[in-house]
This record gives sequence, structure tokens and C-alpha cells, in this order.
Amino acid sequence: MATTTTSPTPTLHPKRCRPINTIPSPHPDPNPKSNTHMPLSLSDPMEPPPHTYGFTKFNSALTAGLLNPMSPPPPNPPQTPPLDKPSRSSPTLFEMMANEPGYSAIVVRQGTAMAATVTGPERGYIVQKRAEEMMGTLGNRFGEMGSSDLRITLRGNGGFSVGLDVHRGVLVGASRFFAGKLREKDSCGGGGGGAGFVVEIVECDDVEVYVLTIGLMYCEDLRRRLMKEDVCKVLGILKVSSAIGFDAGVLSCLEYLEAAPWAEDEEEKVASLLSELRLEGVGTSEVLKRLSLDIAAPSERIGNDNEEVLIKLLNVVLEGKDEKARREMKGVVSKMLRENTLHNDLRKESLYLACDGCLQQLRYQFLLAASRDLQDVDQIAKRADNLHWILDILIDRQIAEEFLKTWALQTEMSCAHSKIPPIRRYEVSRVTARLFVGIGKGQLIASKEARCSLLQTWLVPFYDDFGWMRRASKGLDRHLIEDGLSNTILTLPLSWQQEILLSWFDRFLNSGEDCPNIQRGFEVWWRRAFWKRNGQPERPRFQIATIENS
Repeated sequence: MATTTTSPTPTLHPKRCRPINTIPSPHPDPNPKSNTHMPLSLSDPMEPPPHTYGFTKFNSALTAGLLNPMSPPPPNPPQTPPLDKPSRSSPTLFEMMANEPGYSAIVVRQGTAMAATVTGPERGYIVQKRAEEMMGTLGNRFGEMGSSDLRITLRGNGGFSVGLDVHRGVLVGASRFFAGKLREKDSCGGGGGGAGFVVEIVECDDVEVYVLTIGLMYCEDLRRRLMKEDVCKVLGILKVSSAIGFDAGVLSCLEYLEAAPWAEDEEEKVASLLSELRLEGVGTSEVLKRLSLDIAAPSERIGNDNEEVLIKLLNVVLEGKDEKARREMKGVVSKMLRENTLHNDLRKESLYLACDGCLQQLRYQFLLAASRDLQDVDQIAKRADNLHWILDILIDRQIAEEFLKTWALQTEMSCAHSKIPPIRRYEVSRVTARLFVGIGKGQLIASKEARCSLLQTWLVPFYDDFGWMRRASKGLDRHLIEDGLSNTILTLPLSWQQEILLSWFDRFLNSGEDCPNIQRGFEVWWRRAFWKRNGQPERPRFQIATIENS
């Protein structure tokens, strides 16, 4: 593969008329022809080179006060008229990488805004200082100018550069990419092993990641060194290591990601990068096992496994003995189920199986207590609370119509209601109240017969328990329940509304606060029944006629 070799006469850039090869070699060669420059660039060939005034002008500007936020900006440097760009017969290192099978680009675009508010030479000074600090922690020989035989220059997008004095043997031994390219340079007679050999990498979004990745080639224990970094930084190192064929770095990054904890916002980044890189080997699958039970398993089997786990969680919560823990875990499970907007984690049949089990247990305990066997009467509240929780899930998933029909048919429980002390039975009426709220808010669409049957079976027991519900249930929204009951009644035919609301009117006048206040529903019925009938003109009647073509 051909590479570019600079001549004693400097190559000029067409826009700034400045030498491209302005990188000082760590060991100047008396013979200029021995210095080899390999630019690695993603920029437009016509784009001017980055800022190269150095830190001397930056320090002068700082001393003169020109970098004070309140001072005017320094004048722009004089521009030299552009000259024609000489033709280049040899490809750059980046072009060689682009044509190399298996390698896309060495440049990593992490989007990390390191010192984002600083630009130009000031930013380069900050990055250079950080690079020097990292050099002292990454390896004994990393950054040694005296023994190095290769120089790598990293140019950031902000127009700054960082130079690294490295050792050809270390890079060749650690990176498959550098090994192939540098050996190919030797075979072409380019003098790649000379002390003046320079490699330039430009358009680096995060120069620190490049410095750290190259420095890791000098470390004996990569995993221990990575423990000092966070997940996002390790992901950047992984991407650069994959691009340059730094296999030890890739493996160490995968081992770190497999063992380190992730924040919620980092999970998507990890999964996305590993999917993008398509790394071969078991390391990637081990990392992704944290996010999937079996990444090679069919989706149907994964869905069945998920359902089995959720059913087990439901049963554990339903049978738990510690009330405080049960309440907390009910909230957690409900939140997880609610966040799955597709509702494909639990089948309707599985939920109704759990619901039927709760109803049968409640019915057994309720009828047992009605027969004066109060030994396990405390279980009524627990079973009713479980049923109320499952009903919440059914309503949230809009599949509660069948339960409403089933609950409306529990006439035996309704008749036994008055035989049980109110303090033991009022939790059962919370199930009825939840159905009223669901119907009243349009969350539950049931037939007219089912709604009427619900009121006929459970309305009187609900009235009897309302006072206890209001006093004993913490966080009970009385007005929500009253509005739900009103709206449920108002969905019935007008004659049924009249029968129910007149009965309520008499009961409310004699019970007061212990009876739900559905005055709003009563007023709506009154307007429907009398005002529109007697005070307003009748609506026009329409007759539908069928006209046959002769």
C-alpha cells in the first residue's frame, strides 16, 4: 500500500498557504527526507488546517487580558492568499483504512462535550494537560519522548491538537490495524521505523478517549485501569478499540460492562453500541444477557417465560402475609404492568384465572362468616383487597366487562351481606365502588342488562357500607365514587333512573353523611324527566319512508 512521504520542500495548503506537515518530530532527523508524515483526515480536502499558532500566542493573549470575558476578541491573524493545491498521488492513512475490509473509520463520534465552552488553543491546552496527567497513570513508557520512535497527533474538531510520543512496537503488538499498516509501510520502503515517523488523526470528537485507548495498550492490567472510568467513557473506548483492532481493549471493555452497574439511561446506549459494532465472540452475548433472558431464544418462548414470571409475581403478592410489604409490591407490579403499553405480557385468560381465584376465596370466607363462623373473618378484608387490585388491572387494560357480569351475579353474597359486621365487610363494597367509577368514567363498557343487574345486586349493600368506607378507608375519594355512581345510574333508561333516584332521595334524607350524595345525578334526571318534557317544545318527529322504484 502506498503512503505519502514529504519532501524537503513543504507542501502548501490551497487556502492558508501553510505547510500541512507542521508536526514536530520527537527526534528531528538531519535528513528531511527521512521524516514520513501519514495524515488521517475525515475533513474536506479544501478545508483549511486546524489552528496551529501554539500555546505561546495563547499565553501572550492571556497575559495581555485579551481572554477576559469582558474584553473584545483578539484580531484575526493575517490570511495568506490561497495557492493551487498540488496533486496527491498517494492515499492518506484514513483512505487506506476506509478501503480496508472490516474497518470503517478510526474516528469515534461520542458527542461528549469535554470543555465544550472552550474553543481553539485554550481548549487544546486543557486537553493537552489532561493527556499529560493520563500519561503518568497509564504506563511506564507512555509519552516518553526519549525512547519513542513514533508520534501520533490527535486533532479535535475545535481546531486544537494533542501530540503523543509512542512506541511502534507497542502499537504493532496491541493493534491489528497499526500492525498491518506500519508493516505494510516498511515493506514499501517508506522508512516507517524511523524516528521521524508521524501519524495524524483528525476530526476527533473526544480526544481524551483516543489518548486513553492508546495509553491502555501500555497497561498490564486493563480491567483494573477501567475501574476508574464510568460506563459512557468505557463505551467510547470500546468503539475506538474495535475500530483499530485493539482486541485486548475490546475484551476488557466487555468484561467491565458485564460486571459494572448501569444507570437506566445507559442501558439503551450499551445495547445500541453492541448492536452497531457486531462484535464476534461470547463477550457481547454475556453483556446482553443482563437485558434478555436468552438472546438466541425464539420470541414466543420468551413471551411465555415472561408471562410465567408475572403470574408468579401476582400469586406471591396475593398470598403475602405482611400487609405493608404487600401494599408496596402491589404498587410496583401495577406500575410495571402499566408501563407496558402493548399489554402483551399477560394474556387475558391468565389475568382472569387469578381473578377467579381471588373471587372464590372471598366468596368462601364471606359465606363462612355469614354462618357465624368468625374464626377467619379477618381474611375477608385481605381477599377483597386482592380482588380490588386485580380489578384495577383489568379496568386499566379495558377487559373488565366479564368480571362485571360475574360480580353482578353474586346474589348469595349480597343476601348474606347484612349478617356480617360492617367493620369486616366494607372492603367488599370497595369492589362495587370501583366498578361504579369505571362505568362512570367510560373505562368499562357493559350492556344495559349488566349495569342494571349490578345495581340491583349490590347497590343496597353499597349504601349500607358507605359510611364505614368513608371513615375507615384511607385515601378514599368520596366525590369520585359519588360521581361514578351518578353517571352509572344515568346510563340506564329514564324509568329505571327514576326508580333508583327516588329510593336514594328517601334514604339520603334519613342517613345524611352515611349515604353517598348523588344530588347532581338527581338533578340531571329531574331535568330529563320534567323540564324538557313540560317546558320545552317537543322535538320534531321523523318518519322513514321506503320508496320503491317502479
